[in-house]
Amino acid sequence: MAEPLQRMLQAIAARPAAQLVGWRDGIAVDTAAFLAGVAAWRALLARTGGQHFALALDDSIAFGAALLGAWQAGKTIWLTADVLPARQQVLARSVDGFLGEFPAALQPLQPALQDAATPFDDHIAASTGPLLVVHTSGSTGAAQAVPKHWAQLSSEIATLETVFGARLGSADIVATVSHQHIYGLLFKVLWPLSAGRAIHAHSAHFPDQLAGWMTTLMATRDCVLVASPAHLKRWPAHLDLHRHGTRLRAVFSSGGPLPADTAQATAALLGQVPIEVYGSSETGGIGWRQRSAGADESWQPLPQVEWRIDAGDGLLAVRSPHLPDTDWLVLADRVCAAAHGKFVLDGRADRLVKIEEKRISLDAIETLLTASPLVADVRVLACDEQSGQRQRLAAFVVLTVAGKRQLEAGGKPALNRHFRTLLVDTVQAIALPRRWRYPERMPLDAQGKTTRAALLALLDPAPVLPQIRLVEVTLEGPQQRAVFALLAPANLLYFDGHFPHVKILPGVVQVDWAIDIGRRHFALPPTFAGIHALKFQRVIGADMPFTLELLHDVQKGSLAFRYFSDHGQHASGRVLFTGEVADD
Repeated sequence: MAEPLQRMLQAIAARPAAQLVGWRDGIAVDTAAFLAGVAAWRALLARTGGQHFALALDDSIAFGAALLGAWQAGKTIWLTADVLPARQQVLARSVDGFLGEFPAALQPLQPALQDAATPFDDHIAASTGPLLVVHTSGSTGAAQAVPKHWAQLSSEIATLETVFGARLGSADIVATVSHQHIYGLLFKVLWPLSAGRAIHAHSAHFPDQLAGWMTTLMATRDCVLVASPAHLKRWPAHLDLHRHGTRLRAVFSSGGPLPADTAQATAALLGQVPIEVYGSSETGGIGWRQRSAGADESWQPLPQVEWRIDAGDGLLAVRSPHLPDTDWLVLADRVCAAAHGKFVLDGRADRLVKIEEKRISLDAIETLLTASPLVADVRVLACDEQSGQRQRLAAFVVLTVAGKRQLEAGGKPALNRHFRTLLVDTVQAIALPRRWRYPERMPLDAQGKTTRAALLALLDPAPVLPQIRLVEVTLEGPQQRAVFALLAPANLLYFDGHFPHVKILPGVVQVDWAIDIGRRHFALPPTFAGIHALKFQRVIGADMPFTLELLHDVQKGSLAFRYFSDHGQHASGRVLFTGEVADD
């Protein structure tokens, strides 16, 4: 099991010390520095008891070093899409420790100075279990743990290089997706490290940020974009990178279906028709396609991937070296045969639910709603069952411009009735959605996927204000002061739809909170007169503890505020008020 991993480590170590491994904030990281990181992590974990460790690092180069070092030490690494409290609780039941950037309460390990002095060697400690455990995305249910042996990963790396390596050449790898998921792990870390292609340490979450990176990069180097359908669907038309030249060698898309019109729009704006890769955490890569104008919907199986149609339900069954054994695995995807050994996907079978013994197709309900000119996107889910209650369906509808107008004109109850009327002649009464939500856009995780958990979270009432605790207050004299400890929960109303891929507290909300909290504790004049010296230095994210300091100058009628945390200052400003302070 360790031989392919050892060969990969030996190949990296045999490269010139100054050979480029990747870029971090525009600064080159060479092979010597990368191998020093691998050795440091190996030294740390070699002296650490336990077998299973959760790893979370945003920096892909640092992550790659930690991963290889842990594997050299014979450890099993668990990956998770986020480090939110619910995910931490699940991991804590399975792992012996945490590595990298988990919250301090979990006591995550990082290499010490003594580890940094450890010389690299390619020895690998004996290990009998899997080297990796990844989690399914949770887009069709609760996330499931999937163990991976190195033989599975190495076969995928070899397959990707065989099929796409010549097309990529020596191009740099730029990504919008996270390496904490199997797609990003392979395409952004393991495959480039194996092939000697440069990695860009950070992912780009926003199109303008990504366009800036790629424009600068393509002035001197070839590059490859590893993206998701969600990112490509939201690429704005004004960011036309095609005019900057042809140094973009390929665009990859995986993690969900890519609409055909998005594929053509990407080709027009980026100069490359996306290469779509079909697979899953459980199966590894299965097939690929590149839909130029006029191309059909069929998928080409990847080398050594066998497929057949399961006789019972018309489902896709696969067998490949990417699986843990040689058995056929039946998936939940319906499939039809196409010409030249290809196949066409025909929807999922696992989107059937039973409500009071009646089989309900969630896909069918979504199709009916999507036909409405008021609907831009829709997801229908079965809510978690409540004791003593019949299971109910919830519909999450992203409205078109016309839909938003109707919502504003008639209100939510009227729009709910309108959509139920569309369904009533086709859908059994028991299957009509009972809960409706109209988000600005579907919530996305770091892989650009809309998970079931994220959608169901929209059903819970979100707090309008953060968790607030008064730390100290001084109300005597002309200069009054109050300090508050705050935490913005992940389900806060203001996180929804502000940024599609990361939860960032909007600046306007920070100003509003300062004023609102200030009015609760100080006798501020009644009329807002302006704001001066407004600065936003660092973002405030979900579940981040931070501090708000308020200074009320009674004579000037002003309120100065400052948000800060262990990371530094986040925002500051001074709000002016006018008018007489009224008696209570």
